[in-house]
Amino acid sequence: MVRFALAALAMLCAMTARAEEPAPVVTQHQIKVDGKTLQYTAEAGRIAIRDVQTGEPHAYMFYTAYRVRSSGQTRPVTFLWGGGPGGASVGMNFNLAGPMVAEGELFDGARLVANDRTWLTATDLVVVDQVGTGFSRPTRPEYAAEFNSTIGDTNSFAEFIRCWLIQHDAEETPVFIGGVSWGAPRAATVGYALTKQGLPLHGVIMITGETSLNKPYISRRLFEALRVVGMAEVARFHHRLSPELGTDRDAIAKAADTWVRNTYVPALDRIDQLSGAERSEIVAGLSRFTGIAPDAIDRKTLIVTPRQFHTLLLKDQDQKLFGFDTRVTTSRPPTSATPAILRHFKYELGYRTDLPYRGLGSPHNNAGFAPAGVFPPGPGENWVYATSPVPEAEANALMVAAVQRGGGPPTVGTPLPATDEAVQLNPNLKFLIILGRYDGESTCPANAELERNLPPYLRQAMTFKCYESGHTPWRTPGVGLQFANDARAFIRSASKTP
Repeated sequence: MVRFALAALAMLCAMTARAEEPAPVVTQHQIKVDGKTLQYTAEAGRIAIRDVQTGEPHAYMFYTAYRVRSSGQTRPVTFLWGGGPGGASVGMNFNLAGPMVAEGELFDGARLVANDRTWLTATDLVVVDQVGTGFSRPTRPEYAAEFNSTIGDTNSFAEFIRCWLIQHDAEETPVFIGGVSWGAPRAATVGYALTKQGLPLHGVIMITGETSLNKPYISRRLFEALRVVGMAEVARFHHRLSPELGTDRDAIAKAADTWVRNTYVPALDRIDQLSGAERSEIVAGLSRFTGIAPDAIDRKTLIVTPRQFHTLLLKDQDQKLFGFDTRVTTSRPPTSATPAILRHFKYELGYRTDLPYRGLGSPHNNAGFAPAGVFPPGPGENWVYATSPVPEAEANALMVAAVQRGGGPPTVGTPLPATDEAVQLNPNLKFLIILGRYDGESTCPANAELERNLPPYLRQAMTFKCYESGHTPWRTPGVGLQFANDARAFIRSASKTP
């Protein structure tokens, strides 16, 4: 009996050992950047996100780490991720910062080539996928809900970074984090969580995801009204403005800014008292600077939302503006570099798995075993945005309003501590805020006003950059290199912060 019990225990131990995640795969590589050879290691693997009470893995998060051997000063490490929620991070890896890039803009090429804009010249890199995307997975179906929420998402990324630093003996290494779109506010909340834990966070890079400032340093009405200036710049690009405004973008933006401050915002401040003639005057002004026909503007609200602007500006041509880049009217074709990326993971990085990489689009999101042939939805489809208890009806109403408006997800509940709160914990922390003039939200002018009105401690911490690009700056020729140079300079400078 004792012998049987010991045998059963041994079998259980063997099964547990086999269930453990395999060790990461490390390979050696080199590329040429600016005529110089850059040697680096690539490490692909998954880290367990464990329940703090039991130690049981509730998910495994996949990452690719690129590290350059340094004989001198400790190199910083930068953690990067995509957006969504529910977006994989291949774009950050193979279009922005990694050592290999899809040939051509975005995923237009069918092969990967050396990236002469790689951030590896300034920092080691770790690109990580959200649970439910890439090769990242919950360990049980019922655990998925723990990660498909704003709170769980923040906590899982903070835990991943903590674990990665521990496992790589890098607890004192200068840390940077960055994300695009939804990944930008995630970076701000993760930044606060890491700072609160006392981890060595030096900088946060927020790419086209706004600022995550929870205090109104300018009036919300002025911030929203200044979107009209951005709309005027887009309308000028499409030749939809009255000839009387001319063609000079700076002059048009200045005229729109003056009208917004001197006429539009004062009218909105007393909107309930406006006469019919005054409403007609505001409608005429909105039409003049946005290119939208007067009869399409709501006389009750006197607001042109992003969705209305994208839908109505070229309506007479039966076209809509592409929300991620308002200079164009259609999205880019589906990625053709998907096979090259998957081959790279398998053959160049040595990461061999039969898991489908979720987030590269169909058919990859519908591969693998699914009971009854029903594939699970992406993480973003069942996302819980609420960050504090909110009645379901109220949360649903906020979501409907956000969809109708055409902007990003709404704030549901008390916002999580983010940019401002992190800087208050660590006054040396730096933020790089990246905006695109032709991003669908058109907020470069509004954020310029915000920057001017920040208190000194935030002005010292936050650097704003507005590029001549859409939502993903690396898509625009020339801007990708400008962004890379700015990011590398930011990391080098902030690494020296005490």
